[in-house]
Amino acid sequence: MGKPGPQTGHVGLNVTDLTRSAAFYQRVLGLEELGGQTNGDRKFAFLGRDGTLLLTLWQQSEGAFPTGLPGLHHLSFQVADLEAVRQAEVVLREIGVEPLYDGVVAHGEGASSGGVFFTDPDGIRLEIFAPTGAEAAPVPTQGAPTCGFF
Repeated sequence: MGKPGPQTGHVGLNVTDLTRSAAFYQRVLGLEELGGQTNGDRKFAFLGRDGTLLLTLWQQSEGAFPTGLPGLHHLSFQVADLEAVRQAEVVLREIGVEPLYDGVVAHGEGASSGGVFFTDPDGIRLEIFAPTGAEAAPVPTQGAPTCGFF
């Protein structure tokens, strides 16, 4: 066997308010703060789970995420099962975030995977999904992947 190919490492996101965004990702995704700097003009936070870095937030932007420009389309997070997706949806609604679709949806016609789609405080499009269990969930985008057109 050959060497394993590349895999995604941590993801870095520009944010407008580090404190707000760090609290959002910690609450919604259950991430813990692994380090960072909250003082001075170079603010950043390392967030992860079990000591593994997953997300870095950099406070170095203004405005809102520009969905009409080339770059990141959306960021997805896989969880163990559909129950974990539903729990995330409850947390989102508790903090006032409305999902972009009406709750949990399937990734497409005949797909068993599905999730909840929403935006972070800066408008970055996000998805929390499970690989199975969404067979009976609605499909909001006919003829294309749900995650491609939201």
